[in-house]
Amino acid sequence: MLRVAVVGSGPSGVYTAQALVGQSAVPGVRVDVLDRLPCPYGLVRYGVAPDHEKIKSLQGSLRAVLEDERVRFLGDVEVGARGLTPARLLELYHAVVYCVGAARDRRLGVPGEELYGSFSATEFVSWYSAHPDAVHDGFGLDRPAAVVIGAGNVAVDVTRILVRRAEELRPTDIPQGALTALAGSGVREVHMVARRGPAQARFTTKELRELGALPDTRVLVDRTELTLDPAYDDPSGLPAVNRRNLDVVRSWSAGAAQGAPASRSVRLRFFLRPVEILGDADGRVAAVRFERTEPDGTGGVRGTGRYEEIPAGLVLRAVGYQGVPLPGLPFDPVRGTVPHAQGRILREGTPSPGEYVAGWIKRGPTGVIGTNRPCAKETAASLLADAVVLAARDVAPDPLAALRALGHEPVPWTGWLAIERAEAALGGTLGRGPVKIPDWAGLRDAARPARAPEGQPIG
Repeated sequence: MLRVAVVGSGPSGVYTAQALVGQSAVPGVRVDVLDRLPCPYGLVRYGVAPDHEKIKSLQGSLRAVLEDERVRFLGDVEVGARGLTPARLLELYHAVVYCVGAARDRRLGVPGEELYGSFSATEFVSWYSAHPDAVHDGFGLDRPAAVVIGAGNVAVDVTRILVRRAEELRPTDIPQGALTALAGSGVREVHMVARRGPAQARFTTKELRELGALPDTRVLVDRTELTLDPAYDDPSGLPAVNRRNLDVVRSWSAGAAQGAPASRSVRLRFFLRPVEILGDADGRVAAVRFERTEPDGTGGVRGTGRYEEIPAGLVLRAVGYQGVPLPGLPFDPVRGTVPHAQGRILREGTPSPGEYVAGWIKRGPTGVIGTNRPCAKETAASLLADAVVLAARDVAPDPLAALRALGHEPVPWTGWLAIERAEAALGGTLGRGPVKIPDWAGLRDAARPARAPEGQPIG
């Protein structure tokens, strides 16, 4: 039997488990999917916006893998400085695949970034997604204007949530605290700002168009900013998605003057680079100062020395993610990834027996959910090619018993099912559908009846 641990139960981790057991030429592969959280699905649960029900439905296909008899979910098991070390894991399993994502958001690196009211989009997403690590105290929703810095799907998501009405979010699984705060929000205008033009923006056209379909909300685009884009007059050389994006924002700029009145607005701004977040006398965000940029002829932009200030009580930066080092594993700080060759982790340039990587920590924070599938298949193929050598190594006869002996109390799949039932019950008390439990204590309490007594099997 070949015992494999997959660290992380998001799409990359689940797709890796699927590839290992689905078409394996190696008999007897058993996979334990470990996660730091008591809940599976990673960013599908804690990163997809609550109003994106179609994308969230992907949980169904991930669920089918985790319910396979050859796969075992073990939640609430931390790997890293405060938990199991990579060296310890290799004592328990023949192979370990790390699918830990890219956990840190990129910073702007401008003065005033630490003012109250300045947050990463990651913090905002974690809050409305009920991540148990989320820390919040209102996000400055009492002010009428917000600035979102970035031009990708995360920027579009947080912009959309800021202007959506609470009654539109009530049928979703958004936690009650976030729903209540958004219902009382004073935000009426959101500026989504990019340092380059619409032809270089990284949002998908479907996400972009959703902004124009929001009830009682106008999307405003300044045509003079669009014309700065070198592709404005002739977009034929652009990739299809960028060409469609440009078509959408052009249509909004053309219809801005005669649009119907609305109580909320989204202003798409281009060719503006943040240089400082300005505060008021109370030490909270009051405005963002931008420098006007222009194309530099090589695909980038350069500053023009002209500046503009946009008043706002809330700033969300959505300018990308970075991988973070996992103690005990090699790390490339420039790329923010673990060095590898076809998924095999490299230590000083040489493949480390039994150690593999997949997902964002392998390739960087790029692509969409589906991009994880071929990435996972490549890593699984490398692992299975090494299987004969890997299986010859002595490991713990029962990894679960060893985990318990080390003081861990894993949440099994039945524990996750208990959390699902508790969330359905919580929603019922609120007159809603299932509502996410947003805190560690609540999740652990819900899962506790399913944790087996010492020495008994789980899952």
